[in-house]
Amino acid sequence: MRQSVAVRRQLDRTLTQAMVELGAHVGAIYLTDPNGEVAAAEVGVGVPLDYARPLLRLKLTSVTADPVVEAIRERHLVWISSGEDYTRRYPHPARVFPYPFTMAVAPMVTGCTVWGAVVLVWPPDRASELSDYERHTIDTVGDRLGCLLRDAAQTGHRLLPEARSLPLDRHAPAGSSEHRGATDFITRLPGGCCSLGPDGTITFLDATAAELLGGGIQDLFGAKLWETAPWMDDPLYEHRHRDAMYSQQPTCFTARRPCGDCLLFQLYPDPTGVSVLITPAAHGHPRHDPVPVLTELPSGPIRLGAIHHLMHLAGALAEAVTVRDVVELVADRFLVAFQAQAFALLVAEDGRVRVLGHRRFDTALLSRVDRMPLTEDTPSVLGLTIGVPSFFASRQEFTRAYPDRAGLDEDMAAWAFLPLIASGQPVGVCVLAYDRPHPFSAEERITLTSFSALIAQALDRARLYDAEHRLARGLQASLLPRNVPKIPGLEVAARYLPAHQGMDIGGDFYDLIRLGAGQAAAVIGDVQGHNVHAAGLMGQVRTAVHAYAVAGATPGEILARTNRLLTHLDSDLLTSCLYAHLDLAHRSAHLATAGHCPPLLRRPDLSTGFLPIRPGPLLGVDPSAAYPTTEVALPPDTILVFYTDGLTEAPGIRHGCELTHLAPALSQTGRSLDDIADSLLLRAQPNGGLTDDTALLLLRILPG
Repeated sequence: MRQSVAVRRQLDRTLTQAMVELGAHVGAIYLTDPNGEVAAAEVGVGVPLDYARPLLRLKLTSVTADPVVEAIRERHLVWISSGEDYTRRYPHPARVFPYPFTMAVAPMVTGCTVWGAVVLVWPPDRASELSDYERHTIDTVGDRLGCLLRDAAQTGHRLLPEARSLPLDRHAPAGSSEHRGATDFITRLPGGCCSLGPDGTITFLDATAAELLGGGIQDLFGAKLWETAPWMDDPLYEHRHRDAMYSQQPTCFTARRPCGDCLLFQLYPDPTGVSVLITPAAHGHPRHDPVPVLTELPSGPIRLGAIHHLMHLAGALAEAVTVRDVVELVADRFLVAFQAQAFALLVAEDGRVRVLGHRRFDTALLSRVDRMPLTEDTPSVLGLTIGVPSFFASRQEFTRAYPDRAGLDEDMAAWAFLPLIASGQPVGVCVLAYDRPHPFSAEERITLTSFSALIAQALDRARLYDAEHRLARGLQASLLPRNVPKIPGLEVAARYLPAHQGMDIGGDFYDLIRLGAGQAAAVIGDVQGHNVHAAGLMGQVRTAVHAYAVAGATPGEILARTNRLLTHLDSDLLTSCLYAHLDLAHRSAHLATAGHCPPLLRRPDLSTGFLPIRPGPLLGVDPSAAYPTTEVALPPDTILVFYTDGLTEAPGIRHGCELTHLAPALSQTGRSLDDIADSLLLRAQPNGGLTDDTALLLLRILPG
């Protein structure tokens, strides 16, 4: 514990010194978890981390652009020259930070390990580019912080992020005479004055400011400015304070008191907080971009933080694909935005309740809810059947409404049951629970109900995607060989990977056919497309080739007959195919190809190359096409590799270049074909981002 405290002090000191040296007014440190999957905030200096709560925990595998994730994954300095630059490059996190600023994010790296990132923020009026000195200083700070974290981890004290907030104090405390002079100065000013901390808390105010706000100094001290009076409770005022803190630019707003008078609030920020001058609006005019006077009182207290959380949720849900994605997003955002302690997502299936996902609910409770009949009288069932929302501010309210369910959940004291309505029909229920009584204001109920509709659309779309995905994978599996036959004298390994775009279904196929004693056939092909049409045509091609092979046709005749069949089917999809007749008794193969990729051959001496097979045209193009046959000797320990072009067409790599990278994976001895197949796939697609289907068939000629 003592060692961790010492490391944190060093981190804080290094970050603060860098901020002072470079003139930054906000700084933060993100730490990665040991698995390298998540980056979470450890400390923020200059602005409360609560302002950035939706971005305190970032998934490094996310496809959503984020400067911290980019700096960690790409291991380079990220520079954001303006608020417009931030919005253009990182639209999703910009929803949470709609403020003008400049930012640098640098990774903390030692050797091959990335420990996290350091973030520095400046006002928008600084230079639009970093100087060489600034870049060198930022990189040095990242290296220094990385070394501190590495040394701590080596002694068994790897830090887990705590999301701490620290003030940035650049000034020494003033003496008593200076305090007296400051008080005299404030008294002479027109109107009232107050000082706000970085989080908007009032740290000083004079009697005039207290009078204008309608309270006493002792009552207002420690409160947030927008919480001092009902007529100050508006998201605009909190937004103006955040704008001042992040941009370090003066701003202002006007607010109307119940008596009808308008007050002008002029905000002057620095990294330690905000000074506010409060005057009647008629006594002066703002010097920095005045805000129009409000003509109506706000209808209720919808907090700006919750709005930012939900805006972030809306953007994330637009990219959610599976039901699991939706459950994780809603759990993360809703629990934080509405300060709930537990979450569950329920749907109706086969006349019963099904729990799709949950967070922090008691598992024994959920086991009783899961598979509950839809005839039960519970708020969950009412939400699933007729779409009625239910709000219970306390256990007493819940007990009065459902006395038979009073002991259902002893750990919670308030609940919200939000029906998810899509296309006019309930598709599920979102349940939020609180461990303390929670009065739901009218505005909060409206907000919850409105965003439940957004969740419903995402959930309905995700369930449809999951159903289509299961159907597509089932169809694909039914069209490929269920089991590769075991043939004496032959070791076999096969792989099929669908593209990560579309329906995860395509036209690549392979087959291994037993033809008789010592005889077999290997087939691989590729029908253009990643859809059901391509899969259907693939099934027809595979069936035709299999039938002609069993009938005893030669490789050239098999492709010629299949070509004529596809011509009669009048398909507009192109099809390639490679057929090899294996004579294991005489250790030879006869091959014919219809425009397919040439097979890769590893000889017993470990030399590797591509077989020069004379190709025929693609199937279904010319009904009179002929397909020449090539004979190849297959001595013991020869390996043949049949593949489709998904293995060789990596994004960003010129066609054909990747072929030369496949040969080294075959040159290692003592490896099984399964290991070689996995190695080939890893070399071709190191990031797993398959843009095309991939089929792979490996054959080894065994001795004896």
